[in-house]
Amino acid sequence: MTLKLSYQLMTAGEVRGTLEHLAEQIVSANAGRHVVLLGIQRRGIPMAQRMAKHIGDRTGQPPQMGMLDINLYRDDLTKVATQPVVRRTEIPSDIDDKDVILVDDVLYTGRTIGSALRALIDFGRMRTIQLAVFVDRGHRELPIKANFIGKKIDTKDHEVVEVRLAEIDGEDAIYVMEKT
Repeated sequence: MTLKLSYQLMTAGEVRGTLEHLAEQIVSANAGRHVVLLGIQRRGIPMAQRMAKHIGDRTGQPPQMGMLDINLYRDDLTKVATQPVVRRTEIPSDIDDKDVILVDDVLYTGRTIGSALRALIDFGRMRTIQLAVFVDRGHRELPIKANFIGKKIDTKDHEVVEVRLAEIDGEDAIYVMEKT
């Protein structure tokens, strides 16, 4: 399978503005509470880091940060690889009774978030678990809904939303690609 550019969804400036807007939504919805931002490996981590900086600049109190690897919790693990790539999970030790915000790039079928919820439950009992995503592209297979959405779009099954972040990909942009 190869991918062909269909259109650019966000430029670097729009990516920056969207992350700041997501951070503002989190601050407003959780006024007065200290949240924990957990980036889902891979692109959720730099998203969460940037949002944490904005929240800290805005409130004077940066949120706790963490990262979550969901690979061993995937429901399609045997179909994806015989040897899954396991990355780091770093969860603050005191997440019991905290408001945790899962951060991911694209919400599609809901299966990644379902895996993240299964993984997160192993670490304690949070007060709330909320979800922040860059792009919600629809096509849910599980009853998962984001609390904070950067952009909601309608996509076709043959399209892929590709988020690129400078920390990983060398550029900030979001593209909609077509499978060929």
